[in-house]
Amino acid sequence: MFKVAAVELDDEARAVLERRARSTTMPVRVVQRAKIILLCAEGVPLRQIAKQVGLGQHRVGAWRRRFIDEGLDGLKDEQRSGRPRRLGHDDRIKIAAIATSEKDDDDPVATWSYPEVTSKLNAEGIEVSVSQVWRILTGMDIDLTKVRGWLNRRDDPDFWDRVRDVCGLYLNPPGGAVVLSVDEKTATQAKSAKYPDQPARPGRHRRSEFEYSRHGTASLFAAMDVHSGQVLAEPIEGKNDSVNFCAFLADIDRVVDPNLEIHVVLDNGSSHTSKHTTKWFKDHPRWVVHFTPPHASWVNQVELFFSILQRKVIRDGRFSSRDDLITKLLGFIADYDQTARPFKWTYAADPLKTT
Repeated sequence: MFKVAAVELDDEARAVLERRARSTTMPVRVVQRAKIILLCAEGVPLRQIAKQVGLGQHRVGAWRRRFIDEGLDGLKDEQRSGRPRRLGHDDRIKIAAIATSEKDDDDPVATWSYPEVTSKLNAEGIEVSVSQVWRILTGMDIDLTKVRGWLNRRDDPDFWDRVRDVCGLYLNPPGGAVVLSVDEKTATQAKSAKYPDQPARPGRHRRSEFEYSRHGTASLFAAMDVHSGQVLAEPIEGKNDSVNFCAFLADIDRVVDPNLEIHVVLDNGSSHTSKHTTKWFKDHPRWVVHFTPPHASWVNQVELFFSILQRKVIRDGRFSSRDDLITKLLGFIADYDQTARPFKWTYAADPLKTT
């Protein structure tokens, strides 16, 4: 009969093993091995220990032998060799360098893709597959399939001055004045579907045919009273130029109480900043112009109304002609004005809400 050496524990080893055996955060395998050694030290047969910890009897015996030979170090996982890396450090850096480089101006393919990177590497003598390139770049947190819009804007002090000026109008309007937010919604397509939509049914979404016919485009001038929410709009007949824009301003001038100043918020469109428009404002001194910063027309509140118009009328609308589109746009605005409310403007990056 072969005798197996008894498992003897000193106070330090027992304390470590008991702490591991009670742990609820350590890996299961670590807890199992600690329980095995503690039970062995109590003289429990291997067969019973195997049932308690859920391992085979031969595995229990193997951990017992390793502990007797190496102590607590014997309960650690052995280093696994695994398959050696075929691509070394330099090759991996090469993959990242290509993926993050600018494409040649003469290359008709505008951006790098995983197959493009792989082809270039293969051409330079580095044998690699598309899936390997993807795994390596993913490990470096490089994703060639996504892009995020970005505007390289210089830190211009005028940006903050203009934003404060416009937001000041919204939050603290001057007395004896009306504040208007003015802009154009241009090139709205009058489209009609070739086949009618199918309404929603239980278990099925509304169906919309993707084929459509074009019937021209329409553009609108719009002026929103930011403190009442009401909108005045006119279709643009002909070109969207300074002459037509000033004619729209003249229409507003005639309907606003002559005793009131008119503060108008505009973006930097060419029809708003031209010599003709500048002269018109000079000839009408009760008009005070406030320009938004460049690339910041979102500060102009009428853009919020255009978003409503897009969602409510244009996006899912069906228009048989340009005149039909204009009629529906103006009809919506007339109905909107009956219950219009001002937007609740905040200057702390909070969402815009209606009061």
